[in-house]
Formats: sequence, C-alpha cells, structure tokens
Amino acid sequence: MVIFNSFKFVLWNKQILLRNKIYGKHKKHFNLRYSTATESAEQVITLSNGKVLKLSTGKFAKFASGSSVVSLGDTSVMVTAVSKDGASQSSFLPLIVDYRQKAAAGGRIPTNFLRRELAPTEHEILTSRCIDRSVRPLFPEHYSLETQIICNILAVDGIHDPDVLSITGASAALSLSNIPWHGPVAAIRVGLKRDEILLYPTRKEIEDSLLNLIVTATKNNLVVMLEGSASNVQQQTLMKAIKLGTKECQNIIRAIEKLKLQFGKDKKQIEPLSDEFPAMVDRINSLGRSKLKEIFSNYFHDKVSRDNAVASIRNDIMEKLKEEDTNADMKLVNDAFNKVTKDTFRKLIFDTNKRCDGRSLTDIRNINCETNIFKPLHGSAMFQRGQTQVFCTVTLDSLERTLTLDPAAMMVSGLKEKNFFLHYEFPPYATNETGRTGHANRREIGHGALAERGLRPVVPKDYPFTIRLTSEVFESNGSSSMASVCGGSMALMDAGVPTSGSVAGVAIGLITDTLTDQGEIENYRILTDILGIEDYLGDMDMKLAATKHGITALQADIKVPGLSLKIIMESIQQAWNAKNRILLKMHETIDKPRTDKESLLPVTCNIDVPRHLRSHFIGPGGMNIKKLASQTGVHVFEKDESIFSVFAPNQQAMDEAKEIINELLKKRVDPELEFGGVYKAKIVEIRDIGVMVTFYENMTPALLHLSQLDHRKIQHPSALGLEVGHELVIKYFGRDPASGQMRLSRKVLQEPVSTVKNFFNTNTNSSLQSIE
Repeated sequence: MVIFNSFKFVLWNKQILLRNKIYGKHKKHFNLRYSTATESAEQVITLSNGKVLKLSTGKFAKFASGSSVVSLGDTSVMVTAVSKDGASQSSFLPLIVDYRQKAAAGGRIPTNFLRRELAPTEHEILTSRCIDRSVRPLFPEHYSLETQIICNILAVDGIHDPDVLSITGASAALSLSNIPWHGPVAAIRVGLKRDEILLYPTRKEIEDSLLNLIVTATKNNLVVMLEGSASNVQQQTLMKAIKLGTKECQNIIRAIEKLKLQFGKDKKQIEPLSDEFPAMVDRINSLGRSKLKEIFSNYFHDKVSRDNAVASIRNDIMEKLKEEDTNADMKLVNDAFNKVTKDTFRKLIFDTNKRCDGRSLTDIRNINCETNIFKPLHGSAMFQRGQTQVFCTVTLDSLERTLTLDPAAMMVSGLKEKNFFLHYEFPPYATNETGRTGHANRREIGHGALAERGLRPVVPKDYPFTIRLTSEVFESNGSSSMASVCGGSMALMDAGVPTSGSVAGVAIGLITDTLTDQGEIENYRILTDILGIEDYLGDMDMKLAATKHGITALQADIKVPGLSLKIIMESIQQAWNAKNRILLKMHETIDKPRTDKESLLPVTCNIDVPRHLRSHFIGPGGMNIKKLASQTGVHVFEKDESIFSVFAPNQQAMDEAKEIINELLKKRVDPELEFGGVYKAKIVEIRDIGVMVTFYENMTPALLHLSQLDHRKIQHPSALGLEVGHELVIKYFGRDPASGQMRLSRKVLQEPVSTVKNFFNTNTNSSLQSIE
C-alpha cells in the first residue's frame, strides 16, 4: 500500500513538472495565466485628503480576461472584463456594462417576493451608462469584438459610494486584460461644502454638498467624462473642481500602470482593415464627395431631407459599384462611405466656420415657447428649438405619492424618497421611425435623470405636494434632454410651483482635427446648440443646465481619448453664454410662477380625529374613506395616531369633502362623560367576550368585558341572566390611551363575594352523604 501511494506521488509530481514545462515553453499562446498565490498584488494609493484607495488583482475571477478589486474604506467592488474571440461581424463596438447593487453587500435581503435581485434599478442603469461613457472612448477605432464589463459589489459600508470605484475598477480590469484598450483612466467624485472642495466625499457629506460631480480622466490631465449636479454653483467654482478632480486622478492612473507592467496580459491583435479600404475611400471620394459637400452646404435642408439626400447618394454609389464588380464587398463600401461622409462634414466646418444649417459656431436655433396649452392640466409647456420639440406637463399630488426607493438604493444613496421626479419619453415617431413603445429604455432613463438633476435645485424642498414632471419628445434633432430642462422649467412655473428661478439647458459639440505628440488637440471648433448629425459625426456632446446665477447640471460625453482642460473650460464658457440667451427667450413667455390658477390646483389640509372616533371615521374596511374618494375625488391619508391628511384635486372638491367629513363626525359625537362617574347603561348586544352597552340615545356602543361584569369568573354573559334591553349600573374610567376605547366596569360597584369553599368544615361530610 505504501509503495502504491509513493508511486502515485511520483507520477503526480511528473505531471506537474510536465505541465509547467509546456506552459513555460508556450506561454505566449495561453490566454489565461496559470495562477498561484504569489500572482496576486495590491497597490495602495494615499489620496490628497488622507483617504486610502486600494487596487488589487490576481485573487478573484482568474478565468476572466481581466479582473480587479477596488476598495475605499470598507466598500469594495470587483470588476471583470471579457471579450469574445474570433472575427468581428459588427461595424461598431458592442460594449455591455452591467453594474448591479447586491443587497447582501450591505447586509440586507431584497424586499421583493422572490427575495433576490431582479431587473436593474434606475441607479444601476445610470451607473452602467457612466462606466460605459468613461471607457468607450479609449477603445481602438476599428475594434468591434463583443466586450462585457461586470461590476460586482462585494461590500458596502454605507459611507463610500461604489459607483465611482467601479469606473476605476473597470479601467484596471481592461488594462490588465488582453483586450485592446488605450487606458488607463481613473474616476473621482468631487463635492463642495462652504467653498471647500471635497475629494471622494462620504455619503453624509454629499447630502449637504452643493456639488456632486464625477470626473473621469486619463494621462496628461485629459478629461474623458463628466457627470454631475449642482445647486447653483458658480462657473469658476465648477471649473476649479474639474481641475482638482483631474489632477487627483493621475495618482490612481500611475498605480494602475504599475499593476499593468507587472501582471498585464499581451493585448489581442486587432484585425487590420482590408488593403482595399484606402482604394475604396478614394473611389467613393471621386464619386460622391462633391455631392455630399453640396448637401451639407445647402442650408434649406432640414433633418429629414438632409438624411434622405445622403441616403440617396449612398444607394447610388452602391448600385454603381455593384454594377462595376458583382463581387464587391458592400460592408467595405458602406464603411468607406461613412468615413467620406464624416470627413466631408467636418472639413466643411473647418473651412467655412459655417454649419450645415447655415449657423455660425455660436448661433442658437430659433426658439418658440408656449405655456398653459391645455387648461385642465396643472401645468403645461411646449419648448421648440429648431426641429427639437418637447411637450412638458406637471401633475401635483399628495406627499403620500412620493417615489420610495428600495432598501439597497437607500443604503448607497442615502435618499429614501423623492417628491419631485421627471419622466422622459422618446417615442419613435420623434425621428420618423417605427419601434417599440412602453417601458423606458436606458437612453430614456439617462436623459430623464439628467433633466431632473438640472431642475431639482430650483424646486422647494418643503413643497407640500409631490411633483411629477413628464417630458415627451414630439420632434428630435439634437439636445432633447436640454429642451426638457427648458420646457420643464416653464411647466413648473405654469403650475404655480414656487421655483427659485428659471433653468435653461444647452448642448455643446466639438469638431477636432490634429493632435500633438502628447495627445492634445491643436485644431478644433466648439459648436453651440448642436444638431443630431453634429452629435453623431462630432467628438463631444456636453450638456449644461443653469439658472441666471449658477450651474445645476453638467454632463460631457467625449468620443476622443480625452480632452484638455483648456477645451473643457472654453466649452463651459460657451455654454454659459448660450444659456443666458435662451433664458431671455424663455422669459418672454413666462418669468415667474403663476398665481392665477388656484382654482385648478390641488389643496391639502390636516384634520384632527379623536382616537375613539378613528374607527367610525375610517369605516369598516375603510368604507367611509373609499366612499369619499369615489364621490369627490378627495383622498385621506393617515399621518399619525389622530391626524389625517386630506388631499383634494381643487378647492371645490375640498369644500365638498369637508361638508361630508363634518357631517360624518357630527353624527358620531359621543357625550362627555366624567371620569369615575356612575351611569345607567342599556345592553344592546350580547357577545362571547362581554356585552355592548350605551348610556344615551345614538351613542356608539361600548364594550363591557366579561372580566368587568362580575367578581365571579364567568364564560358567557348569559351565566348572569343578562339579555338585550336589561339596564346595568356601570362606572366609567375614561378611555384607553392606546385604542381610545371606553374603560367600563360593573364589578367595582358590587360587594366582593368569597368563592373559596372550605371542604374540610363540618358540612363536608353531610354534603357528601347527600350526594351519595
């Protein structure tokens, strides 16, 4: 037996040696490293505010192309990156980012029926979009393999938010993987409190902060992504926050590069473009460049006619090339045509400083505003800028209709409920298309959240109603989210909501040309109020919302591998100037909240119902409250033990409801009784637990419990010969402080009777004898 085990041990050792020899000889052919305990590593970064950020790899998820764990405090996130192998069949990058909040990470159990994580929440979708926009610009231009990034929340301490850590984790995972990517990047959250800029603020600090900004940057202080909200923060303060955030990211980037040098895998080779591609581009240039230039120089075109004209040229070129060569690669032709179209469009702007609709670089499209469009609505507004048209409505309801967040979202964001929220809808007819309608997609959720952040700072926090603002895009040709900010601001004023000021939004674009050796852009054009085609063929889509005094929201989608701070600052300044012009146009229609729609607006009040009348006021199964809602449209909500909140859609309904409520309570008023008083009571009902009695006519019956009927212990009132109609003498001891029920007793007025018999007295024997 010992010999056999020794033989197995030797054989096992030979297998290990053989495997290590093969792996060492052919290491370059392996996608995954052979992992041992020594291949894990950690980088510790001390931030400027003294906090410690940890980056580690090699311990978890070793089968993934790249894996990293990022920790700040006791919050930890594991991010993995995987891409498919093989030839790409797509002309774009199919990047999938999944960020999921795990209830277990915070020591919670999901509150749904299945007690497990279900569909992604709004916060998860917004964070996934944020990660996507941070890493997508740094993928190679022609890389189009399906790639997936999954962010797994391992632990949440309730102090540090894992969303920003996930961006840094995605950067580390991509850098360490074999996926081609020109990173790394790093992300940091910036706050503002009492003129002090906070880096990586805690959840509590963010609640009191005037700024909540996420900055993603790459090497050489180049900005990749901006996302944030603010409470009327000054332009100079925002610029300073962006600079400090960008600078702080550099230390994290250097730490990721150290991990990459030690444990990074060799990158996959991108499938090169076909050798025929340059020749195809030259061929299409000769066939269609002049025609495309003519279309983009024709300022009478609108969105539909311009798109149709470009599509017609595309079809003509494809047909001609197919006639010349029946075996022509149509995908190659289409890719070459797209490149020629993009180059022609951009070069025309550089050469003429004019855009395809005839505007200069800083011009804003024609604006048309209208409010109070449909009289029955609490508030309504239409905002049209060029061919972008948005219709906004405001609905006011009771505070009981606030939007309550799930426990996992509360734990991360610290926000329990919202009494102001915006829903954005983008139906397919807005762009002359057909498609699915119904549940909001990720794009609608993202645009709606941005518009909501832009308007939230001007909505009063103590407003006594829940506000639902809807924004439906009727036409879209660029910047519908910022049109929603403008239309939403006017609709709020039309509804009489006492906002602190008007908010306007504008989208800024960018066209770049040449790069320096350090990756900075030398030649560029910043475009104000961009069209849809300028977003699609451009290099940036920056959206800024602001009041007259300060900035309320900022978002920058950058499509090149980073922009210098100089370009970012110029873009913010150009957006600020455009915002001021838009506000002047909006103020021509409405410049302050209305006060002449009081008859249409909802009203609310509180009523005090004594505890002993609560059951009568509510009715069996809430019958009285339901009847009140069906008759008048008025809803009653319980606030505490005796206070009820009454919400009415208008003053007329409130007056009608008050009459019904007063009559209801008037009929049920009980007489005033003196504590300790003795009264005659009439039995009106016999129950198993006691008798129901009344002292006066029309009085609500009160329960005299079995335990208070007699000194003797009885099982039913019939044991005492009590019947309906009998009169009893009862003592009143006030009302129960918890239930409000009367406390009554009959036995306290009776003489105590001994119920204990002595079975050992002289009568015992005679009693037993008589029984026998």
